[in-house]
Amino acid sequence: MTVTYSSKVANATFFGFHRLLLKWKGSIYKLLYREFIVFATLYTAISVLYRFFLTGSQKRFFEKLSIYCDKYAEQIPVTFVLGFYVTLVVNRWWNQFVNLPWPDRLMFLISSCVQGRDEHGRLLRRTLMRYVNLTSLLIFRSVSTAVYKRFPTMDHVVG
Repeated sequence: MTVTYSSKVANATFFGFHRLLLKWKGSIYKLLYREFIVFATLYTAISVLYRFFLTGSQKRFFEKLSIYCDKYAEQIPVTFVLGFYVTLVVNRWWNQFVNLPWPDRLMFLISSCVQGRDEHGRLLRRTLMRYVNLTSLLIFRSVSTAVYKRFPTMDHVVG
């Protein structure tokens, strides 16, 4: 079942955006909040233990252990993984942008295929472009909330 949030996203304010994220069923925040709470709790416990309960020699041993773990943590190429992820997201956005129907491309094709400098050829090209604009409008109405608000009924499209 698909849950749409289009109307809530369109009406979300800057400071009300966090409420929208909590309503979102597939939110990354809902997926990771448990791990974040565990991490924050463990970090706080280790920090309190280090600052208040360890002696000087125990603190030095803990620092050496931290440096040892950090040396092996550098072997994981986090920048490479992050770059791969960003490339994936940008490619997905670019493919969506490229697949948008642009009426000017079709207009060039129509103007090159429909011959005639007379009134009939001009009317035929204009009618075909009106049909192209109508189909684009009908598609965008079903996808975009802003276009649907501008043309809520077929009477608005005709007008």
